[in-house]
Amino acid sequence: MTSRSLRAVHRLRWVAGRIGGAAFVVWGAATVTFLSLHLMPGSPAMAYAGGAAAHPTRAELAYVSREYGLDHSLVVQYLLYLGRLVRGNLGYSPSQQQAVSTVIRQNVGPTMELTLCSLVLAWVLAVLSSIVTVRRGRVASSIGSGLEILTASLPQYWLGILLLEVLAFHLRIFPATGGTGFEGLALPSLTLAVPLAGFIGQVTREEFEAALEQPYVTTARARGMGDWGVRLRHGLRHAILPGLTMSGWALGSLISGAVIVETLFSRQGLGNVLVQGVTQQDMPLTIGVVLVVAVVYVVANLAVDLLYQVADPRLKRA
Repeated sequence: MTSRSLRAVHRLRWVAGRIGGAAFVVWGAATVTFLSLHLMPGSPAMAYAGGAAAHPTRAELAYVSREYGLDHSLVVQYLLYLGRLVRGNLGYSPSQQQAVSTVIRQNVGPTMELTLCSLVLAWVLAVLSSIVTVRRGRVASSIGSGLEILTASLPQYWLGILLLEVLAFHLRIFPATGGTGFEGLALPSLTLAVPLAGFIGQVTREEFEAALEQPYVTTARARGMGDWGVRLRHGLRHAILPGLTMSGWALGSLISGAVIVETLFSRQGLGNVLVQGVTQQDMPLTIGVVLVVAVVYVVANLAVDLLYQVADPRLKRA
């Protein structure tokens, strides 16, 4: 077997290992939700029926027990639960009066739109801060670093209220709640992106400064490459690598933050659905949203691992 074939085999094994690890994490999340349901006060049948507030009848509780296999042993219940998840059956939502998978399918699009837009905006802000201020003099560097620390410490809820007060109520540039298209997405995206940009900016700034001190940068400057060319072609590529590892975590963090932002701005999405599920004691809906968020988080981290290999060829398996 040639060295090229060996590298391909090692790479496939590495990818298979990452996929296997991702599947294990999803299985762990599913197992935790199953155990949590059975460790909660009250019967699982009552939880599946909408809780005590729904006042389910004995007939309804008996139907729920049969539907979810709650009249079997715990091991059988667990296997039936996993079987339903594999088939994409997340149960029935008492509060929404429809299948949980249907509710999630109707709301996952707006949440993913918000989170992806926020992630891109956060990266743009972080990269601009590094490119414009790193090694531009002590004052510019201090301002850039200070702004990153300040924005990273901003609470999302407080920032959202501030943006609403200034840009929606006083200046009337953007709608306060709801809204479609760019106008309705601008304030929620800013609310999520600004604190995240501070975190990413602190990481990229340090790497950007280190990259600009490397010998290949000195060589590029000696060959006549301009400052912006050096920053964009050499400095930026190495500076974003540590930030890439944060992107998987950031996506999960943004989805968590969407619970606050979607409620604050009255946006449709999984965050709003999760709040409704918790407040209305709708366990099938709550568990379904939690599992979907876990899957998105795992897939995002897997994609980041693969992207990191592409961005930095030195990390490709030999």
